Amino acid sequence: MKKFFLIIALAIPTLMSAQKFGHINTQELFQQMPELNTIKAKMDTLQGMYENQLAAMQEEMNKKLQDFQQNQATMTDGVREFRQQELADMEQRLQTFYQTAQQDIQKKQQEYLVPVHEKMSKAIQEVGKEKGFTYIFDSAAMLYIAPDASDVMPDVKTKLGLK
Repeated sequence: MKKFFLIIALAIPTLMSAQKFGHINTQELFQQMPELNTIKAKMDTLQGMYENQLAAMQEEMNKKLQDFQQNQATMTDGVREFRQQELADMEQRLQTFYQTAQQDIQKKQQEYLVPVHEKMSKAIQEVGKEKGFTYIFDSAAMLYIAPDASDVMPDVKTKLGLK
């Protein structure tokens, strides 16, 4: 049994020295991806479309509210109740549209960003295999990086065609 532990104790430093660790700041790499400009333009267009529609709906509601406020004193009870309900319905539609727009914007953003993240991940994995790394860590989440740890950012940027 002592021989077993002795063999293990002697083998661990050898195994540990054979491992190669790397690090990369994926947030920094992500910011350098050229696809982000196209995605930002698409998202700005989509958000602008929703903002325009929302503004038109808000303007229509404001006109009806102003008309109601100016004329409510001369309205019959039935007309007043009908207009109040109409305003309440418009406000509900406005809130529903806003929530739907926010969900759609988030969904589209995710849809556009997933391929960028996959492209980055694939490049990092390829560099890891090519350079013989045991692990590549995200340096943005690391508390300490040893001076002898390899920064794989230049290799991944080359793999992605970034300078």
